[in-house]
Amino acid sequence: MKHPFMIRVCRMLALLIVQLLILNHLHLFGYATPLVIGYMIICFETSVSQMQLLWWGFIMGFIYDIFSNTMGAGMFSCTLLAMTKPYILHLYMPRDITESFKPTIQTLSLSRYIWYVLSCMGVLHVSFYLLEAFTLSDFWLTLGAMFGGTILASLIAVCIEYIVHNKLQDREQGK
Repeated sequence: MKHPFMIRVCRMLALLIVQLLILNHLHLFGYATPLVIGYMIICFETSVSQMQLLWWGFIMGFIYDIFSNTMGAGMFSCTLLAMTKPYILHLYMPRDITESFKPTIQTLSLSRYIWYVLSCMGVLHVSFYLLEAFTLSDFWLTLGAMFGGTILASLIAVCIEYIVHNKLQDREQGK
């Protein structure tokens, strides 16, 4: 199963299952839900075309919307993240990169990777919660949900990346 398309489909299904069955029922302070579905979009390498990235974001958000009844907020947010991801990554990646670049803790430093994930998750959560609330009457609750969801989702994404990074290092060392 070394084909990149199948790896992406498996990653998408795993993230959707974890999001829908576990994380949608986790509410920080009673209202902030982390959206880890954006982690898949964050992991794409720079060799993936912008159109492919948009399609993956659209499909991921569409499936999330179907099962969580969010009426397009997930689809819009994931597509917006896919659209802005190359520009956000460009802010944090080293300047001398010419070939395909995959954002990981190893290729970026830990601090740059954390800021990159926070920026991407911020785009996802701000757009999602603004669309979900669709009003500014509960501005402080919406702001708390955006901030809490961003922090918690970023923490989960960095932990996932750290675990994957350690497993890949162990495999390379033959342990």
